[in-house]
Amino acid sequence: MNALRAALAEYLAVRRSLGFELRQVGYYLDDFVGLAETEGAAHITTDLALRWAKRAVNAQPANWAQRLGIVRRFAVWCSAADPQTEIPPDGLLPHRYRRKPPHIYSDDEIERLVQAAAALPSPNGLRARTYSTLFGLLAVTGMRVSEALKLDRTDVDLQEGILTIQRTKFGKSRLVPLHPSSGEALADYSGRRNAIFSAPSTQAFFVSDDGTRVTGWSARRTFATVSRQIGLRAPSGNQRHGRGPRLHDMRHRFAARTLIDWYRTGVDVEREMPKLATYLGHVHVNDTYWYIEGVPELLQLATERLAALHQEVGS
Repeated sequence: MNALRAALAEYLAVRRSLGFELRQVGYYLDDFVGLAETEGAAHITTDLALRWAKRAVNAQPANWAQRLGIVRRFAVWCSAADPQTEIPPDGLLPHRYRRKPPHIYSDDEIERLVQAAAALPSPNGLRARTYSTLFGLLAVTGMRVSEALKLDRTDVDLQEGILTIQRTKFGKSRLVPLHPSSGEALADYSGRRNAIFSAPSTQAFFVSDDGTRVTGWSARRTFATVSRQIGLRAPSGNQRHGRGPRLHDMRHRFAARTLIDWYRTGVDVEREMPKLATYLGHVHVNDTYWYIEGVPELLQLATERLAALHQEVGS
């Protein structure tokens, strides 16, 4: 193992010990170090980093900038032990990623998604129950897809109506209370799952037809299938069939609808925002404030609230 690859192994190990998963980062940096090895480069250089970042010929410039930023952070790490490391200048690729505006599902769309999932065929009938329950849970709790799929049976307390979210995106754990109707839906699913797999091979709460934990890839693929069935996405074969509302937008819907309800009922949003951020598992409350800019209705409501406050002060 050369010095650069050894440094990568240590870099990833340290950051993962702090709670970062770094799946994409690890994949990118492994590819970058592979290029360095192919070219016989023992140190990171700006030229090497820039050429690697722009190797993704079909990517958007913002993706090039993201890739370069990943290498730049690794270079900063390496520079502490290797003075020959060149750190690519900040802003060398000035493009920035712009978050896609979320799709705020209507109640009718959620109902049709759940109903379509409940009709999915499978040999033992579990697939339909798994995905209809999963999609419904995401809609009413705002959990990340990965958090729901990582739930073990011991994380779901049906008596108290509480989910324990562990191994989150940033290594933090939290409790998510359930509405009684949600608890009933999970209990119904749990009973059906246990009847089919009386001797489970996994502790996963959500399982596939073969009794294994449902993967993120399977969940998104199934979501795309039912989305096309109900018209949320273009039919398969259309060049745009891969675009449209995402499963992650369930989380956006929960956050946006909560904020909209707060504004409409006169709740002090500034005071309550940290609570919502904690509930969603956001590291920074700024991640929660993003919804006010990302959802036009929320921005309008926030503007109206601010105008009303100014009027009260003026009077």
